[in-house]
Amino acid sequence: MSTLASAQVGSYRYQQELASGSHPWHRIVLPDAIFGKVAADLSDLRIFGITANRDTVEAPYLLRVAAEKVTTHDVGCRVLNPAHDEKGFYYTLEIPTLEAVNEINLTFARANFDWQVSLAGSQDQQDWFTFVEGYRIVSIQNERTNFRFTTVTFPVVKYRYFRLFVNSKQSPELTAARVARQEVEAGVYKTFAAKDLQVVTDKPTQQTEVTFTLALPVPVSQIKVAVQNTFDYYRPVTVDYLADSFKTEQGWRYTYRTLASGTLNSLADNTFKFPSTTAQQFKVTIRNQDNQPLTISNVEVKGCVYELVARFTTPATYFLAYGNLAAAQPQYDLAQFTDRIPDTLTTLALGAVQTIAQAEPAVGPSLFKNRLWLWLTMAVLIGLLGWFTVKMIRVG
Repeated sequence: MSTLASAQVGSYRYQQELASGSHPWHRIVLPDAIFGKVAADLSDLRIFGITANRDTVEAPYLLRVAAEKVTTHDVGCRVLNPAHDEKGFYYTLEIPTLEAVNEINLTFARANFDWQVSLAGSQDQQDWFTFVEGYRIVSIQNERTNFRFTTVTFPVVKYRYFRLFVNSKQSPELTAARVARQEVEAGVYKTFAAKDLQVVTDKPTQQTEVTFTLALPVPVSQIKVAVQNTFDYYRPVTVDYLADSFKTEQGWRYTYRTLASGTLNSLADNTFKFPSTTAQQFKVTIRNQDNQPLTISNVEVKGCVYELVARFTTPATYFLAYGNLAAAQPQYDLAQFTDRIPDTLTTLALGAVQTIAQAEPAVGPSLFKNRLWLWLTMAVLIGLLGWFTVKMIRVG
């Protein structure tokens, strides 16, 4: 079995042999088990190879994270011809050019409301075509809650004019409308099974804590909370992960850090997204206030797929090495020429995890390993001290 042993790689603790490939370019999907053994920023990942002459070479790579990418293009608009009748209030929105859009964000002066809206589109304000009906928008603002759900989303449409209808007996006091097109480039995610799910409600604090763990520390970027209740609810919520723990005389102490905060509500799917973070234990805290606790049936945990795109130019037996917290982020020319990377890449399989033997620090032979040397040295020191003492007495 080959292993890495040169001074260049001796400070890395783990290695996994890479299957041989027939092309210069390949992709390597990072397995779940690796994330508990690498630096938090993955800066200690290296691809080393051993040539037939036992030389060590390094292959450059590019780290890719298959995360979802959301881009929002704002389209200017102005509000025209506000009107109302016994059914409700109407507003006409004009956009300057004919562009594809799929959302309208509404801002109202009123702080608390629960309305249903409809949207129709037209090119000439003569013929109107309804494409949204009975869409619910809500705003709740008080000492305990600050919740707004006022963005209307719909399939992509192209109209110069939009007619907004708000089913309200009082003036909604529309102050602004933002028409936009949101483009979502889907990411590639893995689903991790939540273990040891516990839901505990503390009545004095009016809080429900949902705790769970994963099989391994893995990068997580979204958590969905499944609520079984069918009635309307709006609850402040925070999503935390266990960052550290230590034992004291009074027991274990745990340090949690917040991943996301928001409102658990009956209008959305309750998926909370956040920057990818490697963790294993999580806690979701729901503030119930004076309401009955919600019934939480499950949590769905997802994380992005991480992969390396590597270029191999020298024939060798290659290994993925990691586990060196002192390693700096590698700097490869490859990052400046991403347009040269082929669209189709072959995936290289990883072998079993091997521990790299760490070289013991060199220690020279001890001078005092032989007891005779120790006694001789002491005798010489005692003699010198006696000689200096006699000399000082004579001088005195």
